[in-house]
Formats: sequence, structure tokens, C-alpha cells
Amino acid sequence: MDLRKIKKLIDLLEESNLAEIEIKEGEESVRLARIPQGAAAPAPVVHHLAAAPAPAPAMPMHSPTDAATGGLGKPAAEAGLPEGHIVRAPMVGTFYASPAPDKPAFVSVGQAVKAGETLGIIEAMKMFNPIEADISGTVLAIQCESGQPVEFDQPLFVIG
Repeated sequence: MDLRKIKKLIDLLEESNLAEIEIKEGEESVRLARIPQGAAAPAPVVHHLAAAPAPAPAMPMHSPTDAATGGLGKPAAEAGLPEGHIVRAPMVGTFYASPAPDKPAFVSVGQAVKAGETLGIIEAMKMFNPIEADISGTVLAIQCESGQPVEFDQPLFVIG
């Protein structure tokens, strides 16, 4: 596997809240794992398999709820949310509340928004993706701070 691809995977792991990434290309396999901060850890582990490749099985898809809760139901992060429509992160990346550090935030709590209006942006792999309101209403809660890494399906805003 190309070292540039491995470096990009390491960068993606560092920029996200992911604990582990495993990629298989033909006979080669790369697994990168993050050890919780504060624990002594060796460098990321890289495995190369030399055995004849078997047909790649389909990766099991787990529901976002299972991933966030370990299959135990409603995520703890949603337990304290006000009632309303939850706008979730469509991807893993870094959330930004404003278009630039010196600019005001796109929205604030209590502000009225219209469907399609930009609420924030998520940077993923050097691409800035707007997060738009699904419905019109009032912003009841903002669940993350600017510059904070977010995971897929993580609640970002509550609109009522």
C-alpha cells in the first residue's frame, strides 16, 4: 500500500474521534488504532497479509444508535436535549460554527432559521461541507463548539 495513503489515513484518524481504522486492498491490510490519551502506546500497528486473498466479505453495517450506545438504546448525549427536530452530522469531521475565525457564528440559540439555511460547516479531508437546516423553526440548542471533532450521526442542533 502506498505510504501517502497510509499518511492520509493517519491524518483522518487524528482529525476524528475514531478509535480505529482498518482498510483492506487486495492482499494488503492496514489497521490503525488509537490508544486513549494518558496511556503509553507504541506507534500505530500496520499489518501486511501475504496469504491469498479471499473474496472480501461485505462489512457489517451497524445502526448509528448501536455505534453511539453499544446497542443499548438512546445515546446519553441525546438524553439532555430539548424536544424538537435534531440536525445530525452527516459525516465525520471538524465542526465550525462560523465561515472564518473572525466572522460571527452562522446561528445562535434562540435564532429563527428557515429550511435550507446554513447552520454550520464540517471540514472533512480539506473540504468544507455546509450543514443546512432541514426544517424552519427556532434554534433550541447547539450541541458542539467550533473546532470540535464530530462523528457521523452526532446531534449538532435542535430546532423547534
